[in-house]
Amino acid sequence: MDTPHIDWLAASPALIGTERTIAIGAHLVSEREGYTHHGIYAGNGQVIHYGGFHHSAKRRPIEYIQLHGFAAGKGIKVQSEPDAIYTGTDAVDRARSRLGEDQYQLLTNNCEHFCTWCVLGVARSEQVRRCLRNPWTGIKMLFALARGECMPSVTKRSRLAGTVAV
Repeated sequence: MDTPHIDWLAASPALIGTERTIAIGAHLVSEREGYTHHGIYAGNGQVIHYGGFHHSAKRRPIEYIQLHGFAAGKGIKVQSEPDAIYTGTDAVDRARSRLGEDQYQLLTNNCEHFCTWCVLGVARSEQVRRCLRNPWTGIKMLFALARGECMPSVTKRSRLAGTVAV
């Protein structure tokens, strides 16, 4: 089954009118340099995601974010979940039940773990598995993280100096 790709949602002024094309409870994925970011669509232009280090050098909890903020200028894909146990409002209710949780761990409790738990009932991350199976993939992801690509608010000077206050 193809995964719908919604590039134009990232920055389009038509975003508000097209939100209705995304099903409530959909597992959303947005490509980043070296990794993917995941969230659950809650409706009304809102996504519930594990903030992790998204747009911040400080770890963030599970929170609501606007769809355009989740996209961060990138495209959005709706992740096909043929084995989903929880769909629609059930998936959103599971996501809401963890709002405020601040236990982000890159390898064991990241945004993808959160989303698969919401829809499949089991927390897992294929991108972590890929990194563990293919060390070069893991190294590229770590370099992307070190460059601050998941932390756009980090200043260029601190990235160049190699120091980031956490």
